[in-house]
Amino acid sequence: MYVFAYAMQLLALLCALGGGGMALLQLWQGRADSLRLIEKAHWAVTGGLLLASALLLHALYWHDFSLQYVASYTDLILPVFYRLTAFWAGQPGSMLFWALAVSLSGSIFACTRACRNLSPATKLWYWTFFYVIMAFFTLILTNWSNPFLMQTPAPADGNGLNPLLQNPGMIFHPPLLFLGYGGFTVPACLALAQALSRRGRCEGPWFRLARPFIILAWLFLTAGIVLGAWWAYMELGWGGYWAWDPVENASLIPWLIGTAALHTLIVEERRGKLGRVNVAMMALTTVSAFFATYLVRSGVIDSVHAFGDGSVGTPLTVFVLAGLAVTFWVACTAPREGKPLAGLDSREGFLTLVAWVLLALAVIILVATMWPVISKLWTTAPRGLDANFYNRVCLPLGALLLVMMAACPWLGWNGGMRGKGRFFAVLGAFVAGGIVIWALGYRQPTALLGSSAAIAVSLGVILLLTDSAVRRQPASLGALGAHLGMALAALGIAFSGPYTQDKEMYLAPGQTEQVGGYTATLLEIKDGRQPGYDFIAARLQISKDGKNLGIVAPERRMYDKFGSMQFSEVDVIPGLGNEVYASLLGLDEEMRVLVKVSVEPLVNWIWIGGTLMCLVPLLGLRRRTSPAREPDGEDGPDDGKGDSTTASAGNA
Repeated sequence: MYVFAYAMQLLALLCALGGGGMALLQLWQGRADSLRLIEKAHWAVTGGLLLASALLLHALYWHDFSLQYVASYTDLILPVFYRLTAFWAGQPGSMLFWALAVSLSGSIFACTRACRNLSPATKLWYWTFFYVIMAFFTLILTNWSNPFLMQTPAPADGNGLNPLLQNPGMIFHPPLLFLGYGGFTVPACLALAQALSRRGRCEGPWFRLARPFIILAWLFLTAGIVLGAWWAYMELGWGGYWAWDPVENASLIPWLIGTAALHTLIVEERRGKLGRVNVAMMALTTVSAFFATYLVRSGVIDSVHAFGDGSVGTPLTVFVLAGLAVTFWVACTAPREGKPLAGLDSREGFLTLVAWVLLALAVIILVATMWPVISKLWTTAPRGLDANFYNRVCLPLGALLLVMMAACPWLGWNGGMRGKGRFFAVLGAFVAGGIVIWALGYRQPTALLGSSAAIAVSLGVILLLTDSAVRRQPASLGALGAHLGMALAALGIAFSGPYTQDKEMYLAPGQTEQVGGYTATLLEIKDGRQPGYDFIAARLQISKDGKNLGIVAPERRMYDKFGSMQFSEVDVIPGLGNEVYASLLGLDEEMRVLVKVSVEPLVNWIWIGGTLMCLVPLLGLRRRTSPAREPDGEDGPDDGKGDSTTASAGNA
């Protein structure tokens, strides 16, 4: 059965190589008579990967430990939903899932009217790029990272799934990232194809044809990152949600590039400018996703949740470098169109500046993440950059982006201010918010600037929604929802980061300690046994000003199959203001527990804002009710309030 699964991967490789090679041959010969056959090859690629995936899920469900992958990541006591999601717990399975996500995205696009209406030349270039990517995936799966390796004799039980991955966040976090990466592949291939065929005028620009894929890919990637942060907060037990870990940074880099592309696409859609830039940035989004995979799977960087030293590092390096070369070659050879950009006092100038800041953040994070590798050029003892570096450099740029988000909707396309009354209301909210926050004692500069700007952005969104023209534009509603979500998340980050109060305390039953105005009283210490692990739990009563708020019961677990390693299970008392967060660190010789209790201000607004960012832009999938393009020299009839007043996912 698993020989058949491997054969399906091999079939997908051969069909991808055949389809891509035939498309190149047709382009070289100036013909398109085999186009229908080339297009049908993707069904064989997708079908082969679907069958292989189904067989892997079958093996996971039925505990078939004759498969090395199943034995490595599951055991007999693992619940079925974690057993099935072990599909992407290891390197071979996650590569298969990513390949499946890309192939499904391509197959869905092939069924759309937009794809059917492409010119033959664009189709041939599109399938060339798409099949090259699929050939690379299937080459990895059939050579260096095959999930269908067998072992004899089959063990009676497996090694089990890493307890850190036995969390609801990890059920959805990795597949959402892969769906985001896979979704961006379609517009990337289409952008390169249309730049080479130069048929955009007759078949419609690529970013309109691939609009649903751009929006959905951005939403999936955003949701994956937000869920990953929530998982870190709830599972790792240190009280934070973003540690600038290399694997965290790996997913953030394509998100930053993709978000920058969404902003410059607005300029091209409304003003017909930055065409070559957008081709490059959409392709770079996909290339950076492969670079993220390189960081996670090559072993080049140490990380708490990387896959370690793998055999796919060299192939990924070659593919990323080749992708960069092709991207810049196509972008440079594409025709230059449109007039020069207006000044920075215009909306198109501001949108471009926003994109540059996002790209600057991506470059800074990339260089900092790779610093241990880069510094090997001049030292034998390279060291990585810690979280303090990222916070000092990246957070001020993030606060600057929020300020720009607050100001951008009120700028005219050709310069000057529009909607001055509402702009001054937003400016007043920014100043008043800063004064109030300062008076309340929150005076860390970056947090003060970011939170004040978040208040201004929120008021700006509300003011824009009072206009009926905006409410009639689904894309505008999607963009405004994304901006509001970003503002709420930024508000949570501004307060939960620098103003968290925590304390480690040794407690015996009946003893109390205070932290941040809250009182923690240890009620009891429990120990026990659950299937697969032993645990110690501490039950703490949390109160404030004499009022009992609830009980937290953090645990420390020791799993049978993970030796002396201990894993923390945190507990919280949630709130829209402060959240009380407790983790159990250990037990001393006097039978006192060491617990860490934190008071996390506004942390849940991160998850609320992240949810808005992931859901509301779905409204932008609906078609516009009016033409998008505005001629040069005109600001259009929306008076600064139409679908271009914001710069976010829904407007791409």
